[in-house]
Amino acid sequence: MLLRAAPSSCSPSFSLLNGGADHLLPHFSVSTLTSSSSVKSGLAVTCAATKGGSNSKPLSGVVFEPFEEVKKELDLVPTVPQASLARQKFLDQCEAAINEQINVEYNVSYVYHAMFAYFDRDNVALRGLAKFFKDSSAEEREHAEKLMEYQNKRGGRVALQSIVMPLSEFDHAEKGDALYAMELALSLEKLTNEKLLNLHSVASKNNDVQLADFIESEFLGEQVEAIKKISEYVAQLRRVGKGHGVWHFDQMLLHGDGVAA
Repeated sequence: MLLRAAPSSCSPSFSLLNGGADHLLPHFSVSTLTSSSSVKSGLAVTCAATKGGSNSKPLSGVVFEPFEEVKKELDLVPTVPQASLARQKFLDQCEAAINEQINVEYNVSYVYHAMFAYFDRDNVALRGLAKFFKDSSAEEREHAEKLMEYQNKRGGRVALQSIVMPLSEFDHAEKGDALYAMELALSLEKLTNEKLLNLHSVASKNNDVQLADFIESEFLGEQVEAIKKISEYVAQLRRVGKGHGVWHFDQMLLHGDGVAA
């Protein structure tokens, strides 16, 4: 914004005063400029200190003229109906990277949903694992939607991509289905974390501080927590083997007792 000294002849039109005479508070005044150099703006805002209810000299002696610097920004406001009005300092590289991350989140959600369907079968009947993967699928969809909302907020355009068909069978002759599925989930969480770090890198390279802050505050910390939690689940399933211990682990997942959180 452009600032210039306020003439000493400006007279205040209103002020904020404290009733006590021993306190020094800011005094704000708005006055109309009459000097020839100020005719085109017409409005001056000055700040002064007031003590004991009397007006004193302006502290800063500055005039605020907001319309000079905004002229060039006004010229940049799009007039085409298809163009975003909110978009500012949001490059195409960042927009494309967000769309790629949306696709990653939906693909991971799809795999988790397939795991939920597998463990919910009547001949598998591990309801704790089914619940865990159903919740995980919903969480990944929420992440995708959060990215879509942010894309729209910045003036980008959401471009959904195709989703790969996931596996439908998760039984493993050596590891068993529970351990195999949980190891796959751990790999998916690490992959998602890597993709988020790539998105953060794109934001940093393009000096998009707002996108970088969004990824840091909304995703990265949560991703570290998810990796830690699922790593503990994998370690516990490796200890119990494929037998009766899997049922106990499943019950703890179902009822939320004794499982690392």
